Amino acid sequence: MIGEQGQDTNRRSSAAADFGAVAWPRKLSTKLLALTIVFVLIAEVLIFIPSIANFRLRWLEERLATAAAASVVLVDSETGDLSPGVRNDVLMALGAKAIAVRDGGISRLLVVSDMPPKVDEHIAPGQTGPIEAIGGALDTLVSGGDRILRVFGVVGDSDMEFELIIADTRLRAAMLTYARNVAILSLLISLITAALVFFAIHTMLIRPIRDLRRSMVAFAEAPDDPAGILRPSGRRDELGVAEEGLADMQRQLRHTLGEQKHLADLGLAVSKINHDMRNILASAQLMSDRLRTVKDPAVQMFAPKLVRAIDRAVGYTENVLAYGRAQEPPPARRIVRLAMLVEEVHGMLGIQSDSGIEFVNAVDAEMEVDADAEQLFRVLINLCRNAVQAMSGEKDETVVRRLTVSAERAGSVSRILVEDTGPGLPAKARENLFAAFRGAARSGGTGLGLAIAHELVRAHGGTIELLESIGGHTAFAITIPDQPVQIEQARTALRRPASAG
Repeated sequence: MIGEQGQDTNRRSSAAADFGAVAWPRKLSTKLLALTIVFVLIAEVLIFIPSIANFRLRWLEERLATAAAASVVLVDSETGDLSPGVRNDVLMALGAKAIAVRDGGISRLLVVSDMPPKVDEHIAPGQTGPIEAIGGALDTLVSGGDRILRVFGVVGDSDMEFELIIADTRLRAAMLTYARNVAILSLLISLITAALVFFAIHTMLIRPIRDLRRSMVAFAEAPDDPAGILRPSGRRDELGVAEEGLADMQRQLRHTLGEQKHLADLGLAVSKINHDMRNILASAQLMSDRLRTVKDPAVQMFAPKLVRAIDRAVGYTENVLAYGRAQEPPPARRIVRLAMLVEEVHGMLGIQSDSGIEFVNAVDAEMEVDADAEQLFRVLINLCRNAVQAMSGEKDETVVRRLTVSAERAGSVSRILVEDTGPGLPAKARENLFAAFRGAARSGGTGLGLAIAHELVRAHGGTIELLESIGGHTAFAITIPDQPVQIEQARTALRRPASAG
């Protein structure tokens, strides 16, 4: 047993170690940090797409506005006054191939240099919708760099419409630079945001959850150590409620484990005691057998009861040793004459004639119960002995002390009443009526009698309940249903007489 306890302790420690060991990539804080960075980057990407489209339109609008300013100068001056070098300087400054203006339905080509054979795309920045702008920006980023664009539109309050023929090489280069800067800025923002979110959530959530985990690991390693019970932080949110619940569960579990250990130790002690008691009872059994040969009438009257009592005691000790704990075998049910069984209980109570206690067997002589006779005897002897012990404390001779056992049958259900005129059960005993070691009604009692009776009655599919317990009247009711009839067996039994005839 010690070796099994050691193995169980090692398994519990190993399980606690596995529970407490979490690899860094699998930690909740690591996942939270990574998810925050990813989500911020996704948000930045969603912002970047319309942003780069807007950047493209603004870039084209700026070039168109600059071309418009130059066009006004060119229109107000004499074209012949401008040398080819000045015109080239204007075009080079804008990166344009040509500049034109439309006024009053008349289009004039102001400056031109290397007029391209075709224009790949016509863009009116002031009239471009969001979807079209986004599609054009992505197209320029992916496939641009060698295209010719015609940019046109009205600039400011002018009535003239300006046109600009320009290659998208500089546009794409500017867009790539802008995208690079946005990417670097987005990464920095995501890292800073993730760090702030991480530290905030780590303080509010991760650290308390980690404390909960540590408490569970420590409690799993040493459930009997009071220091392993979590001390709630006093928070009023969901984690505070979880801390209170975990601490309460740990206290209850520690109490339950302590009770189980106590019961295990008690079971071992009882097994040892029963082992020695069985040997003593075996010797008493041999000596009681010799009483049958004594011719004294008084001895002959008491000898069968003594022999039967010793036989029962030997059987109980053997059952305890066989099962190693208070585990009862299933009832071996037969039809029992209840009045005779109650008389046996009366004989085993050992009520003295001068005790003032009256025993009344109010069971009909024809009353039959479908039950295990030995187990039903144990139920009744426990209830009756408790009643006798409760009434034995009365010293006033005028007080009625009566123990009554009665019974009735309703269809296939038998109901047995055990009533006494004792002082009644105390409140503590009523609260833990059928709990072992907690339902004792008197000082020095163990509370096992009612627990045993409850277990045996439940094994019969019945119930035992306290009907009333006040000063002068305590009543217990035992309800035992008959065994259910197996249809096939009943049909077979009914066929046998017919086939025999």
